[in-house]
Amino acid sequence: MKYSQFLRRLLVAAMGLALATGAAAQQKFITVLTGGQAGVYYPLGVALSQVYGKAVPDAKATVQATKASVENLNLLQAGRGEIAFTLGDSLSDAWRGVEEAGLKTQLAKLRAVAGIYDNYIQIVANADAGIRTLADLKGKRISVGAPRSGTELNARVILKAAGLTYADFAKVEYLPFGESVELMKNRQLDVTLQSAGLGVASIRDLATAIKIVVVPIPADIVARTGDPAYHPGTIPANTYTGQTEAVQTAAVKNFLVTHDGVPADVVYAMTKATFDNLDTLIAAHSAAKGIVRAEAIKGLPVPLHPGAERYYREVGLLK
Repeated sequence: MKYSQFLRRLLVAAMGLALATGAAAQQKFITVLTGGQAGVYYPLGVALSQVYGKAVPDAKATVQATKASVENLNLLQAGRGEIAFTLGDSLSDAWRGVEEAGLKTQLAKLRAVAGIYDNYIQIVANADAGIRTLADLKGKRISVGAPRSGTELNARVILKAAGLTYADFAKVEYLPFGESVELMKNRQLDVTLQSAGLGVASIRDLATAIKIVVVPIPADIVARTGDPAYHPGTIPANTYTGQTEAVQTAAVKNFLVTHDGVPADVVYAMTKATFDNLDTLIAAHSAAKGIVRAEAIKGLPVPLHPGAERYYREVGLLK
């Protein structure tokens, strides 16, 4: 081969590599941080990843199962994800750096995208365990969620408000929803506390396998938490098989959150796509029926990301 031909081919190859590198540099990677696969965050996260993959130019969107709120927030702070689900009280703790919640320093990179639906703290007992009230939990075997997850932090707050500590139980397990349900089915646990949207798959599964009792959390116990993130809620009758009456409980708002390193145009596109595709989210899980755009920027525990702020100005929620 002549030297001039070799140089020409080398130049063509170099140009091709440069073009490929440029295309790769332009591609946007969006990782949606969710929770366990038996919860609500995961199916909604799958739906969002599909929505974002279409709505954000040159985006490759994926979903990651995690231990939910606290892990998600730490991952965002480390830049290991672009958008995440979290409970409002965990988000507030992260912004303040509450060590008891596993958040030793302020996660100052966090930025809000939207307030979404409520999580309901659902305390579900085996009907044979003789548990009808919070007082009946004493001496029983309970699972309170993965260690220092949003659910487990909710458990600590609600049980404390009810005058209970983990020492009052015969056994305390720190397990994700699906594993808690399997132990309930095998009669190795008496009760599981799960903070999730209504109709969560894990409790639906449990209710079809054994007879359950949903234990009420009265409004005075909710007030006793002293935390504005908690408010009274109701689990409607027939949310689960065998639950024939409405049950009082505590609710905590969920949020979609990003970090300050995600470009404004990407966050704008994700925020817009979220509200433009609510029907897709509702099809993924009925909890998404609680997502209301008019409520999206109320009670934000952290500053709005500029990309989300642009969207809310555009639709008239911000002046």
